Amino acid sequence: MRGTLSSNQTVIVGLGNPGKGYARHRHNIGFAAVEEIAARQNGRWESKWEKSLICRAQIDDTSIVLIKPMTYMNLSGTGVLPVLRRFNADPSRMIVVHDDMDLTAGKVRIKVGGGDGGHRGIRSIADSLRFRDFTRVRLGIGRPPPGVAPEEFVLSPFDHEEQEVPRTLISTAVSAIEIIVIDGVERAQNLIHSGKLAACDAGFSR
Repeated sequence: MRGTLSSNQTVIVGLGNPGKGYARHRHNIGFAAVEEIAARQNGRWESKWEKSLICRAQIDDTSIVLIKPMTYMNLSGTGVLPVLRRFNADPSRMIVVHDDMDLTAGKVRIKVGGGDGGHRGIRSIADSLRFRDFTRVRLGIGRPPPGVAPEEFVLSPFDHEEQEVPRTLISTAVSAIEIIVIDGVERAQNLIHSGKLAACDAGFSR
């Protein structure tokens, strides 16, 4: 990326697969989180981008660009990279929201950099950007039951008895993103990981 990087703009990527048939799948919980942010601000998704939908919004004094790659999960990076280039956005300020089988269903964790944990969307973004030190908001969907392949599990909806799980994940993810943007990753980790979300002073999600 060339030129001066924007210091007051954050790109927030929700990962998922495009199309109504995938909308309620576990793999699409990242899409659902950024859709909730857009909905709370009455944001409008723009489809003029070649490989992504974007929505421009605001959290506190920070301009944000929400991205939903329309490339399918394992090619997410090819949708994200052109948007970062167009906005001259700093990838170190980017937040990626995604499902994570290594977390108990309903748990949310935040980390910066590291490996992709086998998540093909994260791998594609890191490979396309040649940069791994972006922030990840990991949304726990749990492990597949015995006899169910991971690929089949993530491409299935939450069970009837799990209906609170996506609601909890989306709500917590939105709060986590808000805290990261306003107060930084460390404060978000302290509040989210400790369960002290009620102590958050941020106002965007209220």
